[in-house]
Amino acid sequence: MDALIQVPYDATVRLMLSSLERNLLPDVVIRRLTRLLLASRLRWGYKPSSQLQLSDLLQFVHSLKDMPIAIKTDLPKSQHYELPTSFFKLVLGKNLKYSCCYFLDKSSTLEDAEKAMLELYCERAQIKDGQSVLDVGCGWGSLSLYIAQKFSSCRITGICNSKTQKAYIEEQCSYGWQSCIYKNHSFKPLLFLFESTYHSTSYFYKMIEVPLAHFCLVHIYNYRELKLQNVEIIVADISTFEMEASFDRILSIEMFEHMKNYKALLNKISKWMKEDSLLLVNYFCHKAFAYHFEDKNEDDWITRYFFTGGTMPAANLLLYFQDDVSVVNHWLVNGNHYARTSEEWLKRMDQNMASIKPIMESTYGKDSAVKWTAYWRTFFISVAELFGYNNGEEWMVALFLFKKKIN
Repeated sequence: MDALIQVPYDATVRLMLSSLERNLLPDVVIRRLTRLLLASRLRWGYKPSSQLQLSDLLQFVHSLKDMPIAIKTDLPKSQHYELPTSFFKLVLGKNLKYSCCYFLDKSSTLEDAEKAMLELYCERAQIKDGQSVLDVGCGWGSLSLYIAQKFSSCRITGICNSKTQKAYIEEQCSYGWQSCIYKNHSFKPLLFLFESTYHSTSYFYKMIEVPLAHFCLVHIYNYRELKLQNVEIIVADISTFEMEASFDRILSIEMFEHMKNYKALLNKISKWMKEDSLLLVNYFCHKAFAYHFEDKNEDDWITRYFFTGGTMPAANLLLYFQDDVSVVNHWLVNGNHYARTSEEWLKRMDQNMASIKPIMESTYGKDSAVKWTAYWRTFFISVAELFGYNNGEEWMVALFLFKKKIN
């Protein structure tokens, strides 16, 4: 942008952000401004000729090979996971899948779409019972837990960068009794089923009388927890993590967008692959060009608060990094699936705002709770607008299936 235009433009953006921080911008305005920014990004990304488009992509490919595997690794972790798991339980689906879901039809719920995408991963990665599986960047374990339940003889190792995520997954893998005191006016044993407000989790309450007037002891058995013994979770920074183990299948869902040097990353991952292993990579992307998330101007809001150090790959970008792996298959998922996913997250956030407000206050402080509530809502709106742009045919999701290259 011309310097003479940039100054008043930045001033206008600052004014808009000031209004956003006070939660004064209507959603319709946020959506309109987001679409204007996306149109500007497309004008920047599309080149006048096919040769220039290819040259631009190749220049990006070569630049990545000179970078570290990841940069500013602590910032994305704090940006997304500073909020406790309780927030994401209120916003995401019951599997806590913090990535694109797959809506088979208009009637699909978020939970249906989570399951459909998890099933798609298993199908395309050719998961079979008895395999050893590595889930790189496992988040809250949506895929690890799904595979562990569906393929009970598989042995799953998940790598995440958050101790709270590890604790959540391990909690889901266990089960047991909890106890509390309940005031019982009837002095009779009671037995009933209670549906939790969180994700329709079923709890079995067994009431046992004790010699305390009007009180009894309640033992609570949580059937939602899974009693899984085939899941191990490791907390590590993937850019520096090393191990000697090898696996039959490796899957990575929306982690590559946080990385830079794909040559070094795929070399690292290939060392964990057996000779007949398969690697499934899922990342969001633009169909034609790639770019870095950089905080250069006032309107680089998403980068500043949610995606520092991130990358927007092109749909075919990994095809240029086949030094240690060879592509077996390559698929695209229309961006409307991600747009609808994020719209569902936004809707759940709005529906659960009474419960979310104290979480925001305890995390960011009362003085900043309104601002960060607006930021998170705007983040979900921006994701929906990004992937819904041009009917989902600009930004989308790519899946790659690789085999190990044997020299």
